[in-house]
Amino acid sequence: MMLNQIVLAPVAAILLYILAGIRVIKQYERAVKFRLGKFVGILQPGLKWIIPIVDRIEKVDLRVVTVDIPAQEVISKDNVPMKVNGVVFFKVTNADKAILEVEQYKFAISQLSQSALRDMAGKSDLDTILAKREEIGEKIRTIVDIETDPWGIKVTDVKIKDIELPDNMKRAMAHQAEAERDRRARIILAEAEEQAAQRLANAGDIIDKSPAALKLRLYQTLAEIASEKNSTIVFPFPEEMMEFLQNKKEQKK
Repeated sequence: MMLNQIVLAPVAAILLYILAGIRVIKQYERAVKFRLGKFVGILQPGLKWIIPIVDRIEKVDLRVVTVDIPAQEVISKDNVPMKVNGVVFFKVTNADKAILEVEQYKFAISQLSQSALRDMAGKSDLDTILAKREEIGEKIRTIVDIETDPWGIKVTDVKIKDIELPDNMKRAMAHQAEAERDRRARIILAEAEEQAAQRLANAGDIIDKSPAALKLRLYQTLAEIASEKNSTIVFPFPEEMMEFLQNKKEQKK
C-alpha cells in the first residue's frame, strides 16, 4: 500500500504540472508569449502548452472593439460651451506591438480620442459641429489612427454621439427654427397667391376676348347660387334682347 502511494505521487505531480501548462487560444485571439519575462513569440488559436512558472502569456482580442469617449466640456470656435461625447471603433492588427509598445492600449486610445475630440470641437463653430458630425468624426479617426499605428492598432471609425447645449442656447435655437418655419410658410403663401393672381389674370384676358365665355361663366355662377336654399336670384335681362329692341325702336322712327 505504501509502495503504491509512493509510485502514484510523482505521477499525480507530473499530471498536475502538465495540466497547469495547458492553454486554449480562441479563434479571434492571439497570445503573446513570454519566457522568464522575455518575448518569445505569438501563439496561434488552438490548444497550447506552456511551461508553468517559466512561461506566461497575454491574450489579445483581434475583433473590432468599441471604446466610449466620455462627455467632454468644450468651447466651440464661436465661444459656445457644450458637452460632446462619442465612440471609437478599433482593432488590433499586431498583437505583440499592442502589448510591448504601450501599457493598457484601450485606456491609451480613450485618452487620445478625448484629446482629439476637444481639439476638433474647439476649432469648429457650433453650426459645423451640428451639421458635419461625420466629417469631424473622420478627422478625429485620422488623428487617433496615426498616433496608434506604432502600437499595431487600426482605428476603423469614430462617431460623435451626443451634443449637449446650455438651456439658453437651446431656447435660442428653438426660436430661430420657429422663425425660419414662419418665413418659409410666408414665402410659400406669397408664391401661391402670386400663382393664383396670374391665373385669374389669364382667365380675365380669355373672358375679355370671348363674350360667350363671359356669359357661360355668368350662367355657371347663377347655377351655383340657385343650388343654395333660401336664395333670391335677380336674373339680368339678356344683352341681345336689349340690342334687338333698340334696333326695332330705331326702325320705327
